[in-house]
Amino acid sequence: MDDERASDVLWLRDRPEPAPRRAEPLSVARIVTAAVAELDEHGVERLTMRRLAQRLDVTSTALYWHVRTKEDVLDLAVDHVLGEVPIPGEAGPRPAVRALLVDWRAAMLRHPWSSVLLGRPLLGPNVLARIEFLQATLVRAGLSGVELNTATKLLSNVVIGTAMNDSSWRRLGDPAVMAEVRAFIGGRGDLYPTLGSSGFLDGGPTDDELFERGLDRVLDAVGLSPPA
Repeated sequence: MDDERASDVLWLRDRPEPAPRRAEPLSVARIVTAAVAELDEHGVERLTMRRLAQRLDVTSTALYWHVRTKEDVLDLAVDHVLGEVPIPGEAGPRPAVRALLVDWRAAMLRHPWSSVLLGRPLLGPNVLARIEFLQATLVRAGLSGVELNTATKLLSNVVIGTAMNDSSWRRLGDPAVMAEVRAFIGGRGDLYPTLGSSGFLDGGPTDDELFERGLDRVLDAVGLSPPA
């Protein structure tokens, strides 16, 4: 992505003209819905324009009236996932930020492939609306300048990083596999004495509970005090 031109970024170029009307008109919305379903079932590696066209019962050529490349489809799919994150209603700054970030992580975990794609430009309308809400709420809490931008980056990275890590562990969700992991760590107490004895892999608090406890500490650190 380092040498990517602005014209190669979906969100920074003109959108193509819509396709001629069909008996069952194809649309960007239909393409994205099908792409998300395909990604949920098979992951990023197996997504192709041919497979997507088959799911939609159209030709691959028909897709190109609406999207230029598979990269466009991936950008749209990631933004669709962020669109599942509710924007909180009226609430104090801390409850609002907390709710946004808890739901953001939950959306990514519902679509584990999304974390693989977060190195892409996050400039879609859904993600920008949520970052705008996050920053506006932090401003309402009194942050500005460098402190505002530091808090924005820290909080978004906490969500994204945690979702990526938790997604990878959930792929090992088979109890037999986790038992092997615990045995592997426990059998190397000379190398990993703290990890082996801390209970980190023993199924104590869930990853959801650990995330929310950690998030509360980060919110404290950026100056979002709990409601009185």
